[in-house]
Amino acid sequence: MASLREKIAQGLKTGPKFLKEFREFDNLVKAIGECKSKAEEDRIITQELELLKQRLSDPKLDRSRGKEYMIRLIYCEMLGHDASFSYVKALQFASDPNIHTKKAAYLALTQFLDCNNQLVLLLVNTLLSDMKSDNYLIVCTALVATTKLIGADLVNAVYPVVVERLRHPKEHVRKKAVLALHWFASLDPRRDGPLAGVELDKHFRTMLCDKDPSVMSAALCALHDCIKADPRPYKNLIPSFTSILKQVSEHRLPKSYDYHRFPAPFIQIKLLKILAALGAGDRASSENMAAVLHQALRRANTSHTIGSAIIYECVRTITTIYPNPALLAAAAESISAFLRSPSHNLRYVGIDALAGITALNPAAAAEHQVAVLDCLEDPDDTLKLKTLELLYKMTKANNIQVIVDKMMGYLATCPDEHIRRDIVRKVSDLAERYAPSPSWFVSTISEVFRLGGEHVDDGAAHRLTALIAEQDAELHGSAVEAYLALLDGEGGAGAGGQQAGGPRKKLPETILLVICWVLGEYGHLARRPPAAVLSRLLGVLTAHKSATDRVRATLLSALTKLAAHTGGAAGPVGTALLQPHSSGGSSPGSDAAAFVHACANSQNLDLQQRAHELQALLGCPPSLLAAALPADAARQSFSAAELAEVAALPFLDSMVERALAAGAAPYLTPEARGKATELQAKGLRFEAYEPAPFAVPLSGASTSYGTAAAADARSGPSSSGPSGSAASTYSSAAPAEPQLVLKGAGGRRSL
Repeated sequence: MASLREKIAQGLKTGPKFLKEFREFDNLVKAIGECKSKAEEDRIITQELELLKQRLSDPKLDRSRGKEYMIRLIYCEMLGHDASFSYVKALQFASDPNIHTKKAAYLALTQFLDCNNQLVLLLVNTLLSDMKSDNYLIVCTALVATTKLIGADLVNAVYPVVVERLRHPKEHVRKKAVLALHWFASLDPRRDGPLAGVELDKHFRTMLCDKDPSVMSAALCALHDCIKADPRPYKNLIPSFTSILKQVSEHRLPKSYDYHRFPAPFIQIKLLKILAALGAGDRASSENMAAVLHQALRRANTSHTIGSAIIYECVRTITTIYPNPALLAAAAESISAFLRSPSHNLRYVGIDALAGITALNPAAAAEHQVAVLDCLEDPDDTLKLKTLELLYKMTKANNIQVIVDKMMGYLATCPDEHIRRDIVRKVSDLAERYAPSPSWFVSTISEVFRLGGEHVDDGAAHRLTALIAEQDAELHGSAVEAYLALLDGEGGAGAGGQQAGGPRKKLPETILLVICWVLGEYGHLARRPPAAVLSRLLGVLTAHKSATDRVRATLLSALTKLAAHTGGAAGPVGTALLQPHSSGGSSPGSDAAAFVHACANSQNLDLQQRAHELQALLGCPPSLLAAALPADAARQSFSAAELAEVAALPFLDSMVERALAAGAAPYLTPEARGKATELQAKGLRFEAYEPAPFAVPLSGASTSYGTAAAADARSGPSSSGPSGSAASTYSSAAPAEPQLVLKGAGGRRSL
């Protein structure tokens, strides 16, 4: 410091040169802060990079300003500009004897490069030299750079020197060496790469007993990662961890490690996480740490946030290890302060901790039920969502109505589709498991369908209709009245137009399918006349102009059953369905006839079939109609043998036999069709092709390839010249060359 003061004083005496060196970076920061646009900022940074490029390439570079240059380069890179021209110069500055320049260069390199950059190879010798320095600050700087820049392929080059630094007299160096070994362990967690055969665990265990708490804390971090990967080799360290936790909680460490009068809270939290990993599913290990956990929980308090953090970590550890009733009771008691806190964060922590306790001891949540329900009134949506998850775990037969009412109230106001889907799933599941009565189940699930029908799966609708079918006529009638009221609220009164209170609120498709099914099966039990039920059913089409074919098909079936149960073709519903279709009029009868006529002429085959079945069934005698569509037929059950007989379709056997006798192709199963398709699939052919004929006549040629070849062979010996005998010899030794005979041509051409 004295030398720095002297240099500043000398600079003030000699002129503004020294002050100028410090002023340039300050001016750069001010200029960037005053920029009005990104383009202006880019222009300033580009100019700065050009200036630095000239300065660093100058043979007469002033190395005393290396620290300033490195900081300015970091600033430029931080703003998204490329300063790769300076990487090699930063490597050179890392070897500078000035410690400030060296630290600035290392800092710049950790920002410019990563462990996969090839330039790091040029830094290894500098790192090794600095780690052997007599100045412990330089050693610490090199060890920190090692944790940032050394990759798996260079670990073996620096590992021996790092291990030697574990015995350094300065605790800062030993701590940095442990952190460097921790980095090496993360590069090869399974010890099957560059660290194969290296006993890193031995070094961590040794440094756990270091006399300095900071070194011990670094060893705890390394051991925590090792234990998370495989806790079994570290079970024998449980006494050591519990002893350290006991000493820390009893204020055995120096006061400098206290934080808001809590003894080394971060070391306590790390130890609690380690004990949770070691005690999970291990009864013996959990019993060995129970007393220390209880002591740590008792000594912590909620006077400050860090104390709440210790309590929360104690509760998490207690709920992770093998269950201990005494510890669970103490944990449940300790979180009551969280649930009563005005802080959203602490209440969230309390809800999360109570969820963990409830999973092991459901009775512990009973005393906090009111506080948990109050959390649903909080304006914090994150807290509400966490509370809903806890309520789902707390629900039993004795509190389901209160909890479901709270969930439904939140569902009605929640705008988030993901949360709505989750609430619909939770309420449906709870209603199926803990419903106090069938009528409550029907009303609750119907309300779920109304509020979140777009998130309900078909399975829930099927389970609802199955439950309704199993009940008595009283519940059938109440379900009919409830669903008619639902249609009244939608405003679907035939062609009645808009609802008095404003535009109609459309019901989801799922609840529409259930309503159509219920009114078709049990609509005759309604207290209002059948014509009114028909009007409400037709109102579905009025309220839903773009109703899907699935809804229309279900509505057709409902109209068919309702007509069959209310007097058949002579009843009010049957009369309306079978009256002649006319283009004018808006009465329920004309609307019903128009709907049936439209379905009978639809391009959808399912709608066609249902419409023609409706017309055919209503034209049958009443006795046949009653036999085909009996009242309350949904309650009937069939045995497996009856279902198998129906699935076999025996009444079609005679028709199939006649078709086969007439030459029809037999039925192929999907598996057989798939195999046939595979055989016919296109692909490469690997077997040899059949040999082609020797000659093929073209365009009516009377001479084949074989005949032409034979004629050439016969005429070969009679050729004049010395080549005749050679040709004859060649013809007898090799097959004749195939010739192509062209019609009208004067000669032959070789293929």
